[in-house]
Amino acid sequence: MKLKLFSVSKIHKNVFLIKLFSAILITGLAFSLFTFHSTDFSPVFASVTGRFEARLLPPKAVVPENEDLIPQDIEVEKCNIFAGKWIPDSSGPIYTNKSCGNLIDGHQNCITNGRPDLDFLYWKWKPHDCLLPRFDPRKFLQLMRNKSWAFIGDSIVRNHVESLLCMLKTVEEPVEVYHDKEYKSKRWHFPLHNLTVSNIWSPFLVQAAIFENSDGVSTAAVQLHLDKLDETWTTLMPTLDYAIISTGKWYLKAAVYHENAKPVGCHICPEKSRLEELGFDHAYNASLRTVMDFIADETNRKGTVFFRTATPDHFQNGEWHNGGTCKQTEPVSDEEAEMKNVHKILRDVEIGQFERAVREKTGEDGGGGGGNVKLLDFTGMLLTRPDGHPGAYRQFRPFDKDKNAKVQNDCLHWCLPGPIDYLNNVILETIVNG
Repeated sequence: MKLKLFSVSKIHKNVFLIKLFSAILITGLAFSLFTFHSTDFSPVFASVTGRFEARLLPPKAVVPENEDLIPQDIEVEKCNIFAGKWIPDSSGPIYTNKSCGNLIDGHQNCITNGRPDLDFLYWKWKPHDCLLPRFDPRKFLQLMRNKSWAFIGDSIVRNHVESLLCMLKTVEEPVEVYHDKEYKSKRWHFPLHNLTVSNIWSPFLVQAAIFENSDGVSTAAVQLHLDKLDETWTTLMPTLDYAIISTGKWYLKAAVYHENAKPVGCHICPEKSRLEELGFDHAYNASLRTVMDFIADETNRKGTVFFRTATPDHFQNGEWHNGGTCKQTEPVSDEEAEMKNVHKILRDVEIGQFERAVREKTGEDGGGGGGNVKLLDFTGMLLTRPDGHPGAYRQFRPFDKDKNAKVQNDCLHWCLPGPIDYLNNVILETIVNG
């Protein structure tokens, strides 16, 4: 009798253990499935209908475990942060078209304009020999408390400042406190941190008389003074803690060149002109000599000046006004990327004049800059991102009425969010770690 009772008790105990083990196993399996799927979801982007859509990342977005590791034989302090490649990034951008709102220029608001693919958002810049931390807007704002910034140049500069504002807006709302009559120059204030960010319109950086209609089409040759700086930005330099300066593509326009208040030549010369065709590279060299000499002289400025190289376009089968397009949907490798001759000329002039000015003012070789004058060589970094432009989606839903509509493509500016956001990662890292 006792033996029978013992057997029944043992059976009940075994059944309990089996149930307990099964419950633990099922719970663990469910947790694994949940975490697997939850990590595959990307940030939510708002469509033009106002709906929010989360998407599962494609298989290609799986990053190898060692992709972000630094080779053991590399000296990190000698890292060239501008040399690297784009690798998949499942986390995506820190802001969306919805969260940034009207800070994004309509022509660069690609997702709101209906761009159907989002894969271009899920890549990050990885230097070959070191780590590049994710941009931390809170850290940036804390470092820049009571500081003043200015982004000086053309529409790519405007594109860049909007990117930074969108990233900082995730922490604090910027307040627009100034704009000029044409809304080309603007200023924002972050009151909680007393940070001022300005966008100064000066596409040539030197004095220029520009003749354009309301659509931005030139109606006459630009009158360009190669030896006179545009005071729109130079008068601000003694008040700025940081400035990012850039130019480039505007020098390809038809122009008459002046030096010492006299016409000396031209590019795409006006009809019946007796002036010599000098080419845009002559004007670019002369103008940047004037610009670089000014910024290299510390008596002309208060803080740190970054000169950014021109960013490449990716027009194929034409240019801006004659049917050029850019239909790529992912980055290309260094081997696949081909730099146009015009971009090579612009970059060679920029680096040449920068290094010359730094060398003459400081006695240093000028490779990366000297003292508080630094070079941001982003040309190669963005050359491999033909997928990052608005393309046909510079306009609002261009194919809604006609799927075969012929529309003007923008293969020069950058979608927001998009690859240009990573310029801010590099700049913050440069400020923090030199």
